[in-house]
Amino acid sequence: MMGRQEAPAQLFYDFDLERHVPANHLLREIDLLLDGDSLRDALRPFYSHLGRPSVDPELIIRMLVVGYVMGIRSERRLCDEVHLNLAYRWFCRLGLEGKVPDHSTFSRYRHGKLRESDLLRQVFEATVERCLKEDLVSGEGFAVDASLISADANKVRSIAAEDWSPEVAREAGHRAAQEYLETLDDAAFGAASPSQPKFVAKSDPAAQWTRAEESRPYFAYATNYLIDTKSSVIMDVEATRAIRQAEVGASRTMLDRTEKRFGIRPDWLAADTAYGNAENLGWLVEKRSIIPFIPVIDKSERTDGTFSRSDFEWDEANDQYICPEGHALKQFRRNYSDPNRGQDTGGRKKYRCLKATCQACPSKEICCPKADARYV
Repeated sequence: MMGRQEAPAQLFYDFDLERHVPANHLLREIDLLLDGDSLRDALRPFYSHLGRPSVDPELIIRMLVVGYVMGIRSERRLCDEVHLNLAYRWFCRLGLEGKVPDHSTFSRYRHGKLRESDLLRQVFEATVERCLKEDLVSGEGFAVDASLISADANKVRSIAAEDWSPEVAREAGHRAAQEYLETLDDAAFGAASPSQPKFVAKSDPAAQWTRAEESRPYFAYATNYLIDTKSSVIMDVEATRAIRQAEVGASRTMLDRTEKRFGIRPDWLAADTAYGNAENLGWLVEKRSIIPFIPVIDKSERTDGTFSRSDFEWDEANDQYICPEGHALKQFRRNYSDPNRGQDTGGRKKYRCLKATCQACPSKEICCPKADARYV
């Protein structure tokens, strides 16, 4: 006989939330390590002793942990999921009747007490410390990379970079614009590169107009991660604009901060070509004694029909290049009595040909048509 599911009409229910959360649930393992008392102690100086009780800061942190672990990016959806999911309610200490805070509470905390107290950084570093205690971090080799995070900025409401004025943005009073103006001298934002993007979002000028991986261009930020390769533990994270110069600077910041905070300096560092400029490689080797496993940025090949660096022959015995016409390109053309004079300190060597030689050369138009003399 076909059965029928019916909800029994009961006045009272005997329900144990603890028994309905599986013993092997991921949140049970995380709950063993999360200390709510330390969170409150860190935030206590930022609360008044008067007024109505606030939302429990431990609840905010626990909900953010749920969102991160379960891949819930939207805070609106996170509130809905915590309201409906029994395991999430158990982890957040809400019981069956506890009220889930409004999604706007996260923004108020993020731009208020969480920022003022730097609590999220403390939670992150406490997690790394626990990974160190559990021997999940070797400290021998790190990897660094950046991921793009789409910004909440609309292309339709953006303006051309040449039309954007810091003075006008300062008078407008937008929070995001004010924060960007305060960090213009920060290497992760305004001072990372003198070049300007094509468009600027008036509501969020720090967001970078970018087109990564040949996708449709959009406004974005970059989150930079420093990862220990033994167990893929994230050792540090830094947010920057989505440009290569800022990402390279973030890698140095994270390496220095990890060494200062945990006393760990890796023997080697792996990264992609974006980190392979001469200055960064020299900093790793000479300043930090870190072996870089990073492809070097190679701009030697030209695509405009002129001679590339590979067309020049290297003469190691005389420390010079020989051009296709047989002329010498030298780094120095005089002998200095002081051996320190004339030494290049930027990690690059430039070999030049004489201006008079290039001006009289029959191959000048396919070698250096826009310059007085060729160098490599």
